Parts: sequence; C-alpha cells; structure tokens
Amino acid sequence: MKKTNVKKLAVAAIFCAVAVVGSMFSFPAFGSKCAPVQHIVNILCAVLLGPGYGVGVAFAASLIRNLTGLGSLMAFPGSMLGALVCGLVYKKTKNILATLFGEVFGTAVLGGLCAYPVAILFMGKSAAEIAFYAYIIPFLISTAAGALISAVFIYSMQKAKLLRNMQDTLNR
Repeated sequence: MKKTNVKKLAVAAIFCAVAVVGSMFSFPAFGSKCAPVQHIVNILCAVLLGPGYGVGVAFAASLIRNLTGLGSLMAFPGSMLGALVCGLVYKKTKNILATLFGEVFGTAVLGGLCAYPVAILFMGKSAAEIAFYAYIIPFLISTAAGALISAVFIYSMQKAKLLRNMQDTLNR
C-alpha cells in the first residue's frame, strides 16, 4: 500500500484555498469569468505535487467555487484538464516552459472544447447561442495570464534555489 504523504496533502489543501480565494479576483472576458489564480495553482501543483494532486486540487477548488457562487460549471473542464496536461508534461519532461504551455493548451484548447457540451447539457445554453470554439478564447486569456505570473514565481524560486528544496522536502 502506498504511504500517504501528509506534507503533500497539506500543501494541496493550501493550494485549494488559494485557488478559491483567488477566484474572487477575476475579470470577465467574452462571456466567461477568467480567474488566472487557478492556473497559477495548477502550474505550482504540477511542479511541486504532481498531476494527481493537481487534478484533485482543481476539482476541489472548482467544486467549492461553484458551491459558494464564486465560479461556474466552466471551472471544471478548464481547470482539471489544464492541471492534468501540465502535470503530465512536467512529470515527463521536468521542463518549466513546456509545463507552462501544457497548462495553456490543456485549459484553453482541451478545456475550451469540453466546456461546449457542458454549457449545452448542464447550463441550458442552446448550440445556436454559442459557437463550438466560444470558450477557447476566454480560457486562453485567463490561462495565459496565469501562466505568465506563475513563470515569474517558478523561475524566481528556481534562481533562489528554493524550487529543488521544496520538491525534495515534499517527496520525502
């Protein structure tokens, strides 16, 4: 049986809280609520915790945001797919830049495409009301902003030699 890493669970809980509180700092873009803090959290989870924890944090944060009225159902496909793709990219490559692009691609393209059926099935939108690619542009704006901000964080942590220390501490 795999040992539960309490440090990783604690960090994941903090990231979830940051994502929920950070969703209060959002801006509208083409009919969607853009919250770049979720994308910052996705990338930090990918680099520090791994893809499984990243998807778990994205799901929990999306659920809490929806239950508290801070988000919409669009939070699920965008944040979870972004967390999964960037987590898998970092796990396979250990390349920060590729991880940033993985978050952008996972959220904007994959999440944007998956948001279309979610909007039709669960939000009562008609197919004629929204275009098939209608969520890609707003998701792209949000995730690009989050990726840029997280790049500053991660490269600063890397330069100060904090990143490797944090990764080692969490993986013990």
